[in-house]
Amino acid sequence: MSKPADLGSLKIGSYILLPVADQPTGEPCRIIEYDTSKPGKHGAAKARIVGVGIFDGQKRPHVSPVSMQVHIPLIDKRSGQIISITGDQVQLMDSETFETIDVQMIDEEVQGKLEQGQMVEYWKVMERTKVMRIKS
Repeated sequence: MSKPADLGSLKIGSYILLPVADQPTGEPCRIIEYDTSKPGKHGAAKARIVGVGIFDGQKRPHVSPVSMQVHIPLIDKRSGQIISITGDQVQLMDSETFETIDVQMIDEEVQGKLEQGQMVEYWKVMERTKVMRIKS
């Protein structure tokens, strides 16, 4: 569920899978800081990035050579309608396939604003789902 790319080709706002100790595939993150150093006496140019996790909001720093192959998560952006809300769990119906999906994770900016019958945009990333925004 990811594609390879050079670390040097990424920029702020891109998405990347950053390594995490307890996950073999990595955590999908959005790049918020990106700095490069020039090549010098001690090797190739390095890139220093800071990513914020899509699902947990945790900052993760990473330093690697610019030519290193990294993985970019494939983000499936879909829309759906809220069928029911039970506590922190939301049940969605996809607007294309009409399948129902139970979602635990909700973005902070839509937390508390969701109502039954609303159209929302949700992302499927690395077999996890998160409600991202309310569609108008």
